[in-house]
Amino acid sequence: MAGTTRNDQHSRQARIAEMRRAERARERRNKVIAITASVAVVGGLVGFGAWVLIDQKNKEKAAAAAIEAARTTPVAQEQTWEAKSLGRNHVETPVTYPMNPPVGGDHSPRWMNCNGDVYKEPVPQVNAVHSLEHGAVWVTYNEKAPQAEVDKLAETVAKTPYSLMSPVKEQAGAITLSAWGKQVTVDSASDARVKQFFTKYVQGPQTPEPGAACTNGLAGK
Repeated sequence: MAGTTRNDQHSRQARIAEMRRAERARERRNKVIAITASVAVVGGLVGFGAWVLIDQKNKEKAAAAAIEAARTTPVAQEQTWEAKSLGRNHVETPVTYPMNPPVGGDHSPRWMNCNGDVYKEPVPQVNAVHSLEHGAVWVTYNEKAPQAEVDKLAETVAKTPYSLMSPVKEQAGAITLSAWGKQVTVDSASDARVKQFFTKYVQGPQTPEPGAACTNGLAGK
């Protein structure tokens, strides 16, 4: 009986030892699995983060390239006047301009507010020309322009500092964009030249007084 009891004790101890070994092995496997999973997750996050950064960089490079192309490529069918031929005197008397809308010349000492200002009524040309001198783009339209196109242009102007918009009934084309010494006529707001004109001439190299104010000038309606 004593021998049987000792054998039973040894057997139980052996089973307990085996169970402990199995438990330790299971714990080691679980740790390995957890570490592997963590490494995989971290690796995936790092990889995804790197992809996001690379994608963002590529988008930034593409955007910069598009801006550079817009600034260096001539605007199709654009009219240009030599800066030397455009007066820049401040005058208090009426001025007759050779083009409509004007793209430069003598003008009022006060500029039209051009911080994305959209005017529903015509503005004095002598004040708008002063805005062009400060590097603004002036968007004008007449009754030929569909209201939907006018509304789209107004949205663009409203979010663009150094721009203004107003009706000019007597102009030839439906929609005209003017900067100092530069002008182009389009039929719709979706014309690619609209975006290019803004990119190229808002505070562009043609600006006689870059950085000059577009606020605290004359306010229209």
